[in-house]
Amino acid sequence: MFLGNLSRLQYCTIDHNSFEGVVSEAHFSNLTRLDTFTANENSLTLKTNYDWVPPFQLSELSLGSWRLDPSELPTWLQSQNQLSALNMSNTGISGTIPTWFWNIFSHDWGGTLVDLSRNQLSGEVPNIVSANWLKPKQHSNSKIMIDLRSNRFNGSLPLVSSAVSRLDLSNSLFSGTLSHFFCDRSDVLKHLQVLHLDNNFLVGEIPDCLLHWPNLTVVKLDDNYLTGKIPSSIGDLLSLQSLHLRNNNLSGELHVSLQNCKELLLLDLGGNKFVGSIPIWFGQSLVVLSLRSNKFHGSIPDELSSLIKLRILDLAHNNLSGAIPRCFQYLSSMTIAILDLDNQSTEFVTNFILFSTGYNDIEESYSENAVSVTKGREVEYNTILGLVVSLDLSSNKLSGEIPEELTSLISLQTLNLSNNLLIGRIPSKIGDMGALESLDFSMNQLSGEISPSISNLTFLAYLNLSYNNLIGQIPKSTQLQSFDQSSYVGNKLCGLPLEECCITNEAMPHVGDEKHREGYLLEDGGFYLSLGLGFAFGFWIVLGSLMSNVPWSNAFSQFQNSIVKKLYAAIVERY
Repeated sequence: MFLGNLSRLQYCTIDHNSFEGVVSEAHFSNLTRLDTFTANENSLTLKTNYDWVPPFQLSELSLGSWRLDPSELPTWLQSQNQLSALNMSNTGISGTIPTWFWNIFSHDWGGTLVDLSRNQLSGEVPNIVSANWLKPKQHSNSKIMIDLRSNRFNGSLPLVSSAVSRLDLSNSLFSGTLSHFFCDRSDVLKHLQVLHLDNNFLVGEIPDCLLHWPNLTVVKLDDNYLTGKIPSSIGDLLSLQSLHLRNNNLSGELHVSLQNCKELLLLDLGGNKFVGSIPIWFGQSLVVLSLRSNKFHGSIPDELSSLIKLRILDLAHNNLSGAIPRCFQYLSSMTIAILDLDNQSTEFVTNFILFSTGYNDIEESYSENAVSVTKGREVEYNTILGLVVSLDLSSNKLSGEIPEELTSLISLQTLNLSNNLLIGRIPSKIGDMGALESLDFSMNQLSGEISPSISNLTFLAYLNLSYNNLIGQIPKSTQLQSFDQSSYVGNKLCGLPLEECCITNEAMPHVGDEKHREGYLLEDGGFYLSLGLGFAFGFWIVLGSLMSNVPWSNAFSQFQNSIVKKLYAAIVERY
């Protein structure tokens, strides 16, 4: 009850503590001046009566990760008409969003945040267009951010005011097409910058009416059921930095208008049915390029090596052929360790934080994310995405040798060339790639011995060299012997961790193991040849000398007779 006695309290911030217990109406009974109450990430429960009317008017309320009793949007929020920021994320609330909800907010000071994410809200979301605070202000830099992700909403997407700058409706049950959402009132320019509609049940084509959304910076439509081609109006999004279309049913060739998006940092088109050759017009700002699991064909263009900021390149599971470009050594962001980059060079890393804007005491940030396959599994990166370096060309029809030049990509953490038609040896300088954590050369036609320098890869946590034509002993190192036998099967290798022992000069077969000795001698076809030649040569030297020298011949005959007599006497005496 101590909090309730602070009658002059205006601002209270107790975020990220370990408070627990029940907070009731009594705790707020005397807080008539309370303006800001933020208490995110505590183990507290707010218990109020249905008809409670608070004594305060809040501008900011943040109860993220609390529990509400009852578990629905509190009716007492209707009494608050000055709210600019409301965070009730992960509070377990259920039910629907009532019609009065969008009328309780104000953004006179220039910004509004509404966060009801990670709850169990359901039903349709009412159109977010009518309330006075949603009307765009002339010459205003206000930002309205609405986060309703990870709920159970269904039905069509709601219409959104042109004043909204960020909208997240991802990971829910929305259905229908995008046309109504994008093309309604196409005469009005939209201020929306960040749009997340991923992980829903949206169908149909991406409408060709993006001209009136010029401020779009991030578009996430992945994990839906979209079909058709990328519309030509995508080229009107000149501010676009991040485009996620992963895991849909999109098809056709990539529209050339996409080259107008020169600010693009991330392009993820994986898991679709795109065809044609890989374009050469990608912008120089790209940091992440994923064309994984499509139907691209032809060779990998050398022009990709000009993308000097590229840190993740995923072309796996296509129909690409030809050789791996040797000029990949010029992917300079893969050749410099992140700790060695100067401030200017690391700009592309920090660019993944696209928004960092303070709203009174709340700072709202947006971090980019991307999916990469490493260590044999799919991983989604967000906060550390700028530090990930990966090259995946697996499951294509690439041929020729692995270029030695690839070993200059010393900051690579993941290298996957598996399931291709590659021949030749493992590059001798593979050990120079000291940052490698995951290496997969499996299911190729590589031959020769494993380069001893591979023992230098001290960070290696995943290795797969299976099903090639490799021979010889597995190099000795703590790392290499710790992997499972499956990392080496399908070759002619020996040594730990395999059960097949290596035969060397230091490890000759045991005398008593006749079969082993016999097999060992048979491995050397020259053994019998040298044995026969040596016997013949020695025999004729001795015999020839005796025949050409009579005195020596007589002496040798007498020596033989004496030996025979002694042997005969010994045998008679014994038996």
